[in-house]
Amino acid sequence: MERTAVNPWPFSVPLGFDQAQLVEGRRRELICSAQDAVDANGDSQHPGDLAAQLGLALDNLETVLAGADMTLANVVRLNFYTTDVNSLLQHFPLATKRFGGKRFATTVLGVASLAGPDLLVAIEATAMD
Repeated sequence: MERTAVNPWPFSVPLGFDQAQLVEGRRRELICSAQDAVDANGDSQHPGDLAAQLGLALDNLETVLAGADMTLANVVRLNFYTTDVNSLLQHFPLATKRFGGKRFATTVLGVASLAGPDLLVAIEATAMD
């Protein structure tokens, strides 16, 4: 699979994401449901701590990816849903750092609530190889 960044406006590159990614020669596509800060039983973790919830949501995403023999390097798109956009943007480098310099297309969406009353962020991903 070959990935080419498409950035007609370069402001997003230092922030860790691309305006778009052209993907050619792919074999498989994994479309992930949004992952959030829940444990293996589906119980919410880290109430009130967006940074910790973001970390656990990324951990959970990595687990889902591993189930398809993929890693974060395969992610071409992430959608972030959050009840607190300002706080998420402050902690956004926690997410981009996990990708080790690999960028992705992204959208951040503010929502009134998520699946559980204590949840502050959920991450939806598309991965390809």
